[in-house]
Amino acid sequence: MKEGRVTENRLARETSPYLLQHAHNPVDWYPWGEEAFARARAEDKPLLLSVGYSACHWCHVMERESFEDPEIAALMNRHFVSVKVDREERPDVDQIYMQAVQSMTGHGGWPMTCFLTPDGEPFYGGTYFPPVERHGLPAFPRLLQALADAWANRRGEVTASARQIGEALAQSDRLRSSTQLITDEILFGAFQALSAQFDEADGGLGGAPKFPQPMIWEFVLRFWRRSKNARARQMVHTTLTTMARGGIYDQVGGGFHRYSVDAHWLVPHFEKMLYDNGQLASLYLHGWLAFGDPECRRITEETLDYILREMTDPAGGFYSAQDADSEGHEGKFFVWSMEELREALGEADARAAAQYWGVDRGPNFEGKNILSLAGAPDPERIAPSRKRLYETRERRVHPGLDDKVLAAWNGLACRAFAEAGRALGRPDYVAAAVKNAEFVLGAMRPGGRLLRTWKGGQA
Repeated sequence: MKEGRVTENRLARETSPYLLQHAHNPVDWYPWGEEAFARARAEDKPLLLSVGYSACHWCHVMERESFEDPEIAALMNRHFVSVKVDREERPDVDQIYMQAVQSMTGHGGWPMTCFLTPDGEPFYGGTYFPPVERHGLPAFPRLLQALADAWANRRGEVTASARQIGEALAQSDRLRSSTQLITDEILFGAFQALSAQFDEADGGLGGAPKFPQPMIWEFVLRFWRRSKNARARQMVHTTLTTMARGGIYDQVGGGFHRYSVDAHWLVPHFEKMLYDNGQLASLYLHGWLAFGDPECRRITEETLDYILREMTDPAGGFYSAQDADSEGHEGKFFVWSMEELREALGEADARAAAQYWGVDRGPNFEGKNILSLAGAPDPERIAPSRKRLYETRERRVHPGLDDKVLAAWNGLACRAFAEAGRALGRPDYVAAAVKNAEFVLGAMRPGGRLLRTWKGGQA
């Protein structure tokens, strides 16, 4: 393929919504596979591995800024064999190279950008790179030139770096392998470590950014049930309450956004992931069973209702994700101005809704408002206004939907529906779980082998 702009690249033959988003980039993208590595070996070029997912805001930003830029694409095409990976399709590839990036930089995230030898050994990496130098990050074009120069003129340094990274990862794998039994002392030590990181005011662990981490809170909840440790109960209950009342939870449509950029659960990254919502629905159900808190039950049902309404294929599979962006702006679908509340609700109800969801305190996101509870919930009183806001919001341009079906994530959601259906007396949830299980076992298991993904009739 020629170096300049292309009208369509190899990703046009893929089924992943994320890869298809890049099918018309001027970058000569390859999907992950032997073809890319064979070309890298034949032309003696390093590989540029870019990993992301369809609902990732900063993945979209880097695509707009760099991968759609003809000059940057020409640099990539001239000096590298560029490979694009959907981390949801290939979590194995993502995990290997994310470990490498974390070992090199001390942090990780998406989009992940990793440079490899033709044998697949990582020698440099990072996450998002801007097109011009900003916020202490190097400009992506300058980085490409520097790494191309290093590959051409300082090959020994590059291969030595790759060897050192490989040795560090191998040592890390050896340290993680253990046959030690989990004792009460180990459980208590793990709980103490989490307790030391607990945010007393807002729940969760540490400061910003803050992720829901449902499996950590499942552990703390189980630890409380086992030990009756009052501190464990307080940690779980505080976290469940503050998340449910924050902007990380969609107060109008139900379901959780991926994480909060602040420590108060107020301003989220707006994408919604099936694996988060399946696990969080289970966590809030277990919170209701443990504490009898009606707020936990309501959040469980609203989250599962959201999945049924917006993330379910007619055949029974559950979709992977809802995007953060619509009309080119992050969060536009989810935020409100005071004027928009008035138009949807009328003056009196708008004032009451503004007080209930904190809009009367002034804008909190790019001149508009992410809704969060200003006080204790009163779901019955606010229900008519919530319904009208939902109906108004449905007329907006919706965020993109990643409609591929992932077997592992469907398992998490199926479990949540089955458990909640039994515990809450909801036959519709049980029916959804049964239909989902039948779909996965029927459509995603040709020849008795369970495949990872399904989309558009193809597993």
